[in-house]
Amino acid sequence: MYKRIKTRISTKQVIVLTGLLAGMASLVAGCGGSGSGSESAGPAVTLGATKMGGALPVKATRWASVKYGGGGYVPGLIFHPTSPDVLYARTDMGGAYRWDAATSTWLPITDGFGASEGFFHGGESIALDPNDDKRIYLSTGMYNRVDNPGRLYISTDRGDNWQHVDLPFPVGSNNQGRAVGERMMVDPNNPAILFYASRTAGLWKSGDRGQTWQQVQSLSTAKMDQSQIDANNMRSAIGVEQVVFDTSTKGTGSATQTIYTAVAPDYAGVAGLAFSMYKSTDGGASWAGVSTPVTGYHIPHMVRARDGMMYVAFTKDSGPGAGGPARLYKFDGASWTLLKKYDTEEWVNFGIGGLSVSGTGATTRIALGVTNSWGNWEGQPVVQLSDDAGATWREISAMAPHPDKDGWSGWVDDVEIDPNNPERVLHVHGGGILETRNASAAKPTWNHLIEGIEETATLALMAPPPGAAYSLLRSTGDIGMHVQTELFKQPTRGPGLFGNGISADMAWSAPSYIAAVGTTKWNSPNVGGAYSTDSGVTWTGFAGNHPDALANQGNEGNIAVTKPGNIVWAPANSVPAYSTDNGATWTYTNLPALNAVGMARSYRVVADRKNPNKVYAYNSGGVWWAQGSETPRFFVSTDGGHTFTERSAFPGSGTAVGEFSVTSIAVNPNTEGDIWVADGQSIMHSDDAGVSWTKLSAAAPIWGKNPTWSWPEVYGATSISLGKAPAGAKYSASVYVAGVIGGVWGVYRSDDGGATWSRFNDDKHQYGGISTLAADQNVPGRLFISGSGRGVLFSY
Repeated sequence: MYKRIKTRISTKQVIVLTGLLAGMASLVAGCGGSGSGSESAGPAVTLGATKMGGALPVKATRWASVKYGGGGYVPGLIFHPTSPDVLYARTDMGGAYRWDAATSTWLPITDGFGASEGFFHGGESIALDPNDDKRIYLSTGMYNRVDNPGRLYISTDRGDNWQHVDLPFPVGSNNQGRAVGERMMVDPNNPAILFYASRTAGLWKSGDRGQTWQQVQSLSTAKMDQSQIDANNMRSAIGVEQVVFDTSTKGTGSATQTIYTAVAPDYAGVAGLAFSMYKSTDGGASWAGVSTPVTGYHIPHMVRARDGMMYVAFTKDSGPGAGGPARLYKFDGASWTLLKKYDTEEWVNFGIGGLSVSGTGATTRIALGVTNSWGNWEGQPVVQLSDDAGATWREISAMAPHPDKDGWSGWVDDVEIDPNNPERVLHVHGGGILETRNASAAKPTWNHLIEGIEETATLALMAPPPGAAYSLLRSTGDIGMHVQTELFKQPTRGPGLFGNGISADMAWSAPSYIAAVGTTKWNSPNVGGAYSTDSGVTWTGFAGNHPDALANQGNEGNIAVTKPGNIVWAPANSVPAYSTDNGATWTYTNLPALNAVGMARSYRVVADRKNPNKVYAYNSGGVWWAQGSETPRFFVSTDGGHTFTERSAFPGSGTAVGEFSVTSIAVNPNTEGDIWVADGQSIMHSDDAGVSWTKLSAAAPIWGKNPTWSWPEVYGATSISLGKAPAGAKYSASVYVAGVIGGVWGVYRSDDGGATWSRFNDDKHQYGGISTLAADQNVPGRLFISGSGRGVLFSY
């Protein structure tokens, strides 16, 4: 459990940081909309000649997902209480989705979030209006920092379009306890009223459909400062955990008077609150503590049945995959009845996560998610079901028919019974959603419910040359590296040796030879890289490692393959080394060591595709605000990456210091020595192997209005790639860049060597920021991109 949590947190923090550096801005307003991301078409945007000197028109671009299927944690599922099949899923860092029953597919509803909104691409809570099934509220913000408050996105058309307001408190969609709740609820009797259980600043109320918010000071006026937040596990405050309206009516026009809320131990300590639960009988004007049978626990879920009975889960840890001890009680407003308990034992420490109820009285159906329960074995509790209001229980998941042997237990932090079909039970896990539609069976059948969800954190992409037996190499956080042979089918080829896939490359002259590097796994602790000689069907781990690789497993590393068996490896914070024997032995290059700047960095290395003896190495300099940052430098090798010579013109070319995560290098596969660099702010081009450089005037960052910031709100050029040019183009390759041209962020394309540019995506297809590009070498106009926690997509 520890290793899994550690890996996921680390990877997502890297992805969020990358998104921030590539263009997150908490103060940039506006969101163009959403769109499904799979079949929507939008017109190409052509910049005018007054800014660009003319632009080349591009055919309207359509986008579809390159399938992996799920791949990430879905902390919350939210059904509309009365409208059938109105269902939403919120992810912690990859946007939100709406279920489309007609196609049995999840539709992304936050793909219109732009580069400045990458920090807001995770959902902490979703609230639905019981009286209007088209109105949805989505609270966003990745981490609970007091200097970066959350946002509330509001839609009146089920997420097709959004407007947003800033919240007066932080939000933590990717913090610990992110399945707790739902934190935000709409009053069913007066839907203009919303309550929000915040992590750091107590309980909040809106009386105008979320437009403005006021702290409910009758509960507490306390607001955590950053030091109090950081004192918690993984710097994650849990705070006030949820809100439940105690009513069986809706649409009366009068505010619901009886309300319950739950308070986590961290906020209770800061605020001086003595109870884990509080109750108001006057619409929140005053609150009284409710004595609970256990204290010092979290309350991850609290559910009201239609007959007014409250079902309350208590768990010691906050989650995901919270450990125990744990208890489930029912509460009739006066007395508590114990229904289920888990105590810590020698080999297990089960918690309780998801909780859902259906029906009333003695035949109430309860579905209970058991957390920190790993594997798949007889007698294991994963999803417990009771059909008699908790008097008896049976297991409906462990050892029941599943599409996979295991991998779906542990993080069962949310369980939902369909309010219109009690046979349908859904639960979340670390890689997506599972569903059964025959919950009453002795062994219900479970199936993935992830079609349309693509929540992978892409770290690198590489498209092969024409003639390859595959379409794409994708390196991904948490799930390793995969070889994509069919764009609409989940990949089955890959080393299977890595936690995070960091980088992969192929021999351009023989693309069946692939090499990849990644972070080590518990079952392969000494394997940092692997190679394949058959297009990824079989793999062999490197017999040796770069001397510094295992000690520097940051995601900033990368590799270049010059020819089969010959690899240049640049791990994070390390001098690159080369191998001529499939990774059995490694020898340092003569490249100078990188200055330490307080954050991980690496050389970017790439092989010339026309002359594999040439290898280029780019040192982006570090981070300009950190002591130790240096002038950016560029080097070339003519002996396959063994020794390098610096190109003296590069430092004076006008290039900027840039972090590894906002820089990129690409070569024209059709011309020797034709190199392109995106340095975070501008586009640099050399057509003589780096001897001379031209700084293009096209791209420029958007600088912030906040005078305390020393970085752009949106970076000017962060990723660059070259692909097959259309017939008749003036330049031998199409150049694609993610950045800001003409003051507008997007993906841009040039077919004339950078003289003119046209926007390639539109405002409906921004994916919370686009961090990685890989242009196809077979199909003109096909570009692979990675969204912010939105997997990989391609144009067609």
